[in-house]
Amino acid sequence: MSDLQNMYQELILDHSRTPHGFGLRGEIAAQSHQLNPTCGDEVTLQVHRTDDGRIEAIAWEGHGCAISQASASLLSELAEGLTVAELEQRIAAFREAMRSRGTIEPDPELLGDAAALGGVSRYVARVKCAMLAWVAAEDALAKS
Repeated sequence: MSDLQNMYQELILDHSRTPHGFGLRGEIAAQSHQLNPTCGDEVTLQVHRTDDGRIEAIAWEGHGCAISQASASLLSELAEGLTVAELEQRIAAFREAMRSRGTIEPDPELLGDAAALGGVSRYVARVKCAMLAWVAAEDALAKS
């Protein structure tokens, strides 16, 4: 395994152990609950916005494999301060990379540390794990 792959693996494990944005908030926000029936991963995700429409925070709770938990954490970290359009752009870029089966490397300029999940795209069964929180965010935004 290369040094870069080792670093990415450590980043994913760190985010799954100490997730960013974990814990739902009491106030009502755009919210979505998603389930991956293939492996049992589950997430409830809230998108909180500032008065000017930017993403204040993504709060979430859920359980599942390290990939799904790390992905939710990385999304939460990435989204803070973005506009809705910027977040939607990143969701689309992440989806494209995940569906590529390893042919498209995620852009770290656009996706930040979430680009570390790029290797997951080579494992079709794990793509749904990585996408779960991103699908929840997209659904929550569509509901708001």
